[in-house]
Amino acid sequence: MTTPDASSASSSPAAKAPAPASGPSSGPASGPASGLAGGPGGGVAPDLSRLVLPVRGMTCAVCAGRIERMVGQMDGVSRISVNLATETMDVAWNPAALHLDDIAERVKDLGFEAVLPDPASAADPGDGLLRYAVRGMHCAACSARIERAVGQMEGVGAVTVSLATETAQVTPAPGLGPDEAQALAAAIPARIAELGFSAERILPRQDSGTALWEAQREEAAARLARMRGKLAREFAFTIPLLVLSMGHMAGLPLPAWLDPHHAPLAFALAQLFLTLPVLWFGRDFYRIGFGNLARRAPNMDSLVAVGTGAAFAYSLWNTVEIGLGVEVARRVMDLYYESAAVLIALVSLGKYFELRSRTRTSEAIKALMELAPDTALRMEDGEAREVPVASVRAGDRLLVRPGARIAVDGVVEEGSSSVDEAMLTGESLPVTKNPGDPVAGGTINRHGSFVMRAERVGADTVLARIIRLVQDAQGSKAPIANLADRVSLWFVPAVMALAVLAGVAWYGSGAEFTFALRIFVAVMVIACPCAMGLATPTSIMVGTGRGAQLGVLIKSGEALEQAGRLTALVFDKTGTLTVGSPRLTDVVLLADVMTPGVGEGVASAPDEATLVRLAASLEALSEHPLAEAVAAGATERGLAPWPVEDFLAVPGKGVRGRVVTDDGARFFVAIGNTAFMASEGVAGHDAPSVTARVNALAEQGRTPLYMAVDGRMAALLGVADPLKPEAPEVVRRLRAMGVRVVMLTGDNRRTALAVARQAGIDDVRAEVLPDQKEQAVSALQAEGHVVGMVGDGINDAPALARAHVGIAMGTGIDVAVEAGDIVLLRGGLDGVLTALALSRATVRNIRQNLFWAFGYNVLGIPVAAGVLHAFGGPTLSPMLAGGAMALSSVSVVGNALRLRFFTPSGGPEGGQARQA
Repeated sequence: MTTPDASSASSSPAAKAPAPASGPSSGPASGPASGLAGGPGGGVAPDLSRLVLPVRGMTCAVCAGRIERMVGQMDGVSRISVNLATETMDVAWNPAALHLDDIAERVKDLGFEAVLPDPASAADPGDGLLRYAVRGMHCAACSARIERAVGQMEGVGAVTVSLATETAQVTPAPGLGPDEAQALAAAIPARIAELGFSAERILPRQDSGTALWEAQREEAAARLARMRGKLAREFAFTIPLLVLSMGHMAGLPLPAWLDPHHAPLAFALAQLFLTLPVLWFGRDFYRIGFGNLARRAPNMDSLVAVGTGAAFAYSLWNTVEIGLGVEVARRVMDLYYESAAVLIALVSLGKYFELRSRTRTSEAIKALMELAPDTALRMEDGEAREVPVASVRAGDRLLVRPGARIAVDGVVEEGSSSVDEAMLTGESLPVTKNPGDPVAGGTINRHGSFVMRAERVGADTVLARIIRLVQDAQGSKAPIANLADRVSLWFVPAVMALAVLAGVAWYGSGAEFTFALRIFVAVMVIACPCAMGLATPTSIMVGTGRGAQLGVLIKSGEALEQAGRLTALVFDKTGTLTVGSPRLTDVVLLADVMTPGVGEGVASAPDEATLVRLAASLEALSEHPLAEAVAAGATERGLAPWPVEDFLAVPGKGVRGRVVTDDGARFFVAIGNTAFMASEGVAGHDAPSVTARVNALAEQGRTPLYMAVDGRMAALLGVADPLKPEAPEVVRRLRAMGVRVVMLTGDNRRTALAVARQAGIDDVRAEVLPDQKEQAVSALQAEGHVVGMVGDGINDAPALARAHVGIAMGTGIDVAVEAGDIVLLRGGLDGVLTALALSRATVRNIRQNLFWAFGYNVLGIPVAAGVLHAFGGPTLSPMLAGGAMALSSVSVVGNALRLRFFTPSGGPEGGQARQA
């Protein structure tokens, strides 16, 4: 039999074609790996190592930009991407030329800390801890005995055994090398076995690759708690300071011993003593700010440190002069302690709100992680025993009870049930599962109990791979961020120069020194590089997380940005525009060309049911997709196949054989294309009436199969892959969005045109082999289009790789999440609209953030410099300037968080972001 659509690919994915007007970008972040592939820019050469490291101490975009620039200049570093929002560094380097410790040392020299993985876990990346599932403990004495025995082993630094979770956690002694650590890991279960218990290693790779993310969330929570405490103490001193320094101006009486007119020195000293604790609680601004200034790499902390430090130093000098009796009346009204303290408190408050908002940007990952249960019921000796999911191994038999979440990916072995797979497929109705059917971790068993065999566990499950891809995407950069990255490198030095210039200019023009100082401080503290650094990554984090919730996996910031710029979208037909499962749709009897009396012992021509049964008997022995469609059509009609003798399959043409019916009659049946009929000498295959009916089937989008019985034409079988019901509406909305829609297929042109007509597509490229699909994409790119390719990732991998954005259609729980730049988990074409709409909404959000970040600085700095005052307007108080700076980054993160409420809509843009 012939096939209308070639189904194999032989070429490897090509490199991405550059998109018009796009800038360079770094690849997506990933866990420790070498030789990674997938995603734009995501791969590294086989001789390179790649690692994602948490970086501590970054406070603004200047910090991230400086690390990127200085580490990127090191010999042996191939690529580096530093993300301020996730506080991570994704670096690829040549281990033969450079050691990881050297990279960490360079980061340390810059005033930051790159957190390296524990050496003891180098052979099996994780957090350096050895974890075991321990069985056989019954009381606290058991756990204490294990702790004592294991703790006495050589190479063990610390051990904790939990009776409640039946786990043991061992910390290797400091300085333990990889080989010693591996030997220790193997010796611990043996030692526990000697005590009468059993222990099973929980490998780091079985924690679904989430250890880094969880550690960062825990650290962020701890930082928030510390910041809350520090804020409470800062405001406890700042508020009385404000009342003391400004209260008398507002008519609030002060006691005589504190009144500036009666006790100026007490008034000044009281402010000093209230200010000192605030500066102490905010000492990190000075430690980091002046440290970076000394390294000639000033950042936002440097601006705050210099601005508040100048105000404090000037006030302190005035306090000394008050004590010495120099111009007391004038000096006592020229103190700026409250400016320094309020600035420190307000900037700290802004940083607190910023961090709290940033932690909310990863709520999508948290929701995905909560889909996976912590424990599973493992069958041991015929009984179900609750064990940590991390201890489940491939091949284990697990009991799944009604209402429980399935722990890992596997196959049903015993029992049947219905499983809610909505989290992967979007299908609201539960799917029936019988022995042999696959099930996925994180889905919910709704009704009956069943026993499954675990196949993919830990980091290999579909859910874990989805989480990992979302994490990678959230740590990646988009080309749109390049401008902010370039500006941030020179922003702080430029602001410091402007502050000095503005202060000197006002003083030189005759203004008082105190006025010039206020101008200097206001310019220093109003500038905010943080807003520029957070404008892009926060939107990407929220956008990619929201995409995952909607069943759209966007694997990098570059893909997210490019998807919104697409001008042409190429659809593969089979399995993309169509359901991907051919069905028997037509049985056309050819009574006018068939002679009665066929078949041994048969007096008349077979009827339709008999012909379908004859065809299915023969096709049941073939593995061709069209043959499977014919066999399935007979099954739907309740027709069982008959035995077949002398079966022969001729590749590319058809099949033939002798079918033996229940009553002993024998029919010689041949099914295939017209060339096969001619080679078999079938009479009537080229008759005008047959040709007309073949053409009619082709016009309707059917693939016609010729069927001959005993040497003469008997019927035409129409097989079609039905169009997905949503396809016409999706195509219409894509065209409304200004996207050119193209269909690629290996089908003959007449069938392809019929399918395209149903879908509403005008541009059809038919009879295209898999290795020619890439050329079709390249041709569109040569015309100047930004091209997206939508396919199943099976026979169109080169085309997906060649396109600016490859969109792979998922197939439920068997989704190949590694295919394409964007993966549609739910298989429906509506996901294409969601991906494009989300991309446009996210890029729009990024532009809003960048506009605010740049606009705030462009407008705020001149106002702080006194430009309005030069024309008779007001000046900007340093306290107001500091408050505005603190709120600027919060507003950027808050705007990005609006994407959490994105919902696809039917408008021309295809989506919107609503504020809940």
